[in-house]
Amino acid sequence: MSAKEFFDSLQSRVDPAKTAGMNNSYLFDIEGAGKWKVDVQDGDVSVTENAEGADVTISTSEETFEKITSGEQNATSAYMTGKLKVKGDMGAAMKLQKLF
Repeated sequence: MSAKEFFDSLQSRVDPAKTAGMNNSYLFDIEGAGKWKVDVQDGDVSVTENAEGADVTISTSEETFEKITSGEQNATSAYMTGKLKVKGDMGAAMKLQKLF
């Protein structure tokens, strides 16, 4: 699944029970694919393409992103090896597992 397909279908795939109580925004800067901002407000998820400004910015290549979303690559190991960069609120970043 491409990054665009992932974000286009994210709203329909998120379980509101898992994201209840979350109030964070995430900017995914996927090299070679684009930027998507994901806002989570107490279970409601919205996705905006080409937005700026978020609690957390996640930067990676399209190849690494696709491997993470398909389960071939662990996000933590991608971060530890420098393939995934996280800037901003690390507490909010840790909650990202609830979205995937």
